[in-house]
Amino acid sequence: MPALSGLIRVMERAARKAGNRLRRDFGEVQHLQVSRKGPADFVSKADQIAERTLYDELLAARPDWGFVLEEGGTIEGDPDKPRWIVDPLDGTSNFLHGIPHFAISIAVQEPKPGGGGWDDVTAGVIYQPITDETFWAEKTRGAWLHDGRLRVSARSRLNEALVATGIPFMGHGDFGEWTRIFAAIGPQVAGVRRNGAASLDLAWLAAGRFDGFWESGLSDWDTAAGCLIVREAGGFVSDFRGRSNPIHSAQILAANDALHSRLHKLLAGALR
Repeated sequence: MPALSGLIRVMERAARKAGNRLRRDFGEVQHLQVSRKGPADFVSKADQIAERTLYDELLAARPDWGFVLEEGGTIEGDPDKPRWIVDPLDGTSNFLHGIPHFAISIAVQEPKPGGGGWDDVTAGVIYQPITDETFWAEKTRGAWLHDGRLRVSARSRLNEALVATGIPFMGHGDFGEWTRIFAAIGPQVAGVRRNGAASLDLAWLAAGRFDGFWESGLSDWDTAAGCLIVREAGGFVSDFRGRSNPIHSAQILAANDALHSRLHKLLAGALR
C-alpha cells in the first residue's frame, strides 16, 4: 500500500467527521426534519449538516480551493487551484427510509493548464458510514479499500456478470431510454441490481462486487470520485457513445475492458 498522501488524509478525515453525524442521525431517522426540494427529491437536515461539515473541514485545509456542492452549488476559488466536488449524502432516499446504503463522495478536480475550464479528477474518496468502508484513489497510484488494493473483476462473460444501474423515477430520468437498454442487457447477464447510490455502485464495481454499471441523468458529484476509483482499479468508464471524459454524469457506462466492450455493443444497439 502506498503511504496516504496529505490530500487523502484531509479528505478521509472530513468524510469520517461528516459520516459520524450521519450515522447518529440515521439511528433516529424517523425524527429528522425533512423538506421537499423537488419531485421525489428530498433534502434532510442531516444532508445539510453533513455538507456544512465537509465544507468547513475542506476549506480549512485548502482555503483557496473552490467547491461544487450538491446543496450549496458552485463556490469559486483561485482559478489556478483545484476544486472540491462534494456529495454529502448520496442515497438520500435510502437514508430517509432507513435503508443502510448511502455514502459521502469527495473528489478533487484540476484546472486546465492556462485556464479555461476543468480537467482531470486526481483524487477521490467514497465513504460508507454504516459499514465504515473508505474507498479511495489518486491518479496513477491505484485504487484502495482502506489498505487493500482494488481491482475490477476479471469476468469476461456476460452470462456471469452482475450489473448495477439506476432506474428512472418520478421527475428524473428517461424511462423509454432505460427500458430499451434494460431490454437489451437484462436477458444477457446474470443479474441487474438497483441499490440507489451511484457512488457506491462505482466503488463496488472497482472492488469487483459488481461487474458493470450504467445510468444516465446523474450529476458530477455523484460520479466524480467513482469514475477515478474505477479507472485506477483497472476499469473503463465512458458515456453511451464510448467517449471517455474525466467525469461522466449525463451518461455513464463502466466495467472492465472486456465487459465494457460487450455491454457497449448491447447498449448502443438498443439506442439506435
